[in-house]
Amino acid sequence: MSYFLNINKNLLFFSLVILIILPIFGFKFLISFLGNILLLLLLIPILILVLIFLGFNSYKSKINICSNCGAIDLGFNEKCLKCGADLESKSQKRKSDEKPSESTIEIKAEEIK
Repeated sequence: MSYFLNINKNLLFFSLVILIILPIFGFKFLISFLGNILLLLLLIPILILVLIFLGFNSYKSKINICSNCGAIDLGFNEKCLKCGADLESKSQKRKSDEKPSESTIEIKAEEIK
């Protein structure tokens, strides 16, 4: 019986709120307010997913793998904690692995008659 009264109290409360807000602010205000709430409910999870993605990429860029033993390090050490080999960061590996001929594109200009 108390459940039935709770439902009726909630229904009565929301009906009174709508009947008070609707004449003061208008129907357009109510529709835009509900639309903004639905928009926030849609955009907040997307924002959280973007922040998780950025955090994961930041964390992923700091990980170093030892070329000697395969141990994983977070990039704070210069030497491997397991075997003692020197660790190179990913940016140093990319710069040292690239050959100048692979990164330079040569273009020959020809005159067309």
